[in-house]
Amino acid sequence: MLPQEIIAKKRDGRSLTPDEIKTFVAGFADDTVGDAQIAAFAMAVIFRGLDNAETVALTEAMRDSGEVMAWPGLDRPVIDKHSTGGIGDNVSLMLAPILAACGAAVPMISGRGLGHTGGTLDKLESIPGYSIIPDPGTFRRTVADVGCAIVGQTARLAPADGKFYRVRDVTATVESVPLIVASILSKKLAEGLSALTLDVKTGSGAFMAEESAARDLAETLVAVANGAGLKTSALITRMDQALASSAGNAVEVRNAVDFLTGTHRDARLETVTLMLAAEMLALSGLAEDGVAGKAMARRALDTGAAAERFGQMVAALGGPAELIERLDAHLPHAPLIRPVTAGASGVVSAVDAKALGLAVVELGGGRRLPQDAIDHAVGLTKLAAIGQTIAEDEPLAMIHARDETGFQRAATRLRAAYRLGETAVDAGEPVIGRIG
Repeated sequence: MLPQEIIAKKRDGRSLTPDEIKTFVAGFADDTVGDAQIAAFAMAVIFRGLDNAETVALTEAMRDSGEVMAWPGLDRPVIDKHSTGGIGDNVSLMLAPILAACGAAVPMISGRGLGHTGGTLDKLESIPGYSIIPDPGTFRRTVADVGCAIVGQTARLAPADGKFYRVRDVTATVESVPLIVASILSKKLAEGLSALTLDVKTGSGAFMAEESAARDLAETLVAVANGAGLKTSALITRMDQALASSAGNAVEVRNAVDFLTGTHRDARLETVTLMLAAEMLALSGLAEDGVAGKAMARRALDTGAAAERFGQMVAALGGPAELIERLDAHLPHAPLIRPVTAGASGVVSAVDAKALGLAVVELGGGRRLPQDAIDHAVGLTKLAAIGQTIAEDEPLAMIHARDETGFQRAATRLRAAYRLGETAVDAGEPVIGRIG
């Protein structure tokens, strides 16, 4: 069929066959399908949707548009996780080395910040010398020798997804669950995984703010991934405040190293990290069940094995070999570090987590435009949590700023993000559901 016939068929609400979807996606590479036709197809999907079979076919077609990794010679399960994004969500930095220390191979393909949410690659780039796009040999060698490598997507991995997303980004067609699912899973399927766990966020700092929408997305992701032959489960987690007590880039790396070494572990962050680890270890067969998986992950932390793997990964990918031992010497520091006080006393009853993310953007720790440079030193630390009692002169957070202007802009957003009450508040458990 001609591209316009496929578009018309979906426009009219009819189901597409796998061959029709494969033909349409193949046209992205040889320019037999133009940007206008991609946009028209995306808009047809916005209004007419895709069923699970169509979404599986689209996912597989985008996966097959580039390299599909294989891991011959590895005698360990190859696993990964994907988060839908949040504030202070540095889980990947701890989770990958924990899993590696438990016997998994983790080729974690991560992304940059999007909108108000932080990006794992931006955080890792605050480590001097760390290569987020290593040559294929270094990437494979690091996964084999260390057990984990957190890197970025290359042009050879699901290139059709990259082209499709660029068109969707400027044609008001991003907010389609089937297209979001296909975009996420095409890259994960191309990693050659044996198991995948998804962390689907809900709350004020998540793209899916409503829990019902997050559940719908999680259910579709799990159904499509399993339909494509990848053993997958999902956890639904709260993003109604920052997950870690830090938000930014270098400050979240420091928070992650403190977590791995046992210097400091934020309680909610620890719960989510260990539950994801438990889920992934059970799903991959490395643990008998989630209880055994959680115990394995805890041992990897408490023995220092996970911290050791993180240090080895950083060194293997070009970073300093003694990062953990000399953290202050290697991570960038903001020239202005100052508290922002609450201005009133009370109990933190609610937090606009999106506003915290936008405060980091105001500081220069995120992008307003795709081409903007990131200031890795700026951010927020010691963020007050829901349920915490704050005196009038006590800080809501410490702001790490480049200058006074940035500090004041971030302080304005920070104060507006917090709501104080008079009575005790229960923040609730950070993990609120499982799909799988």
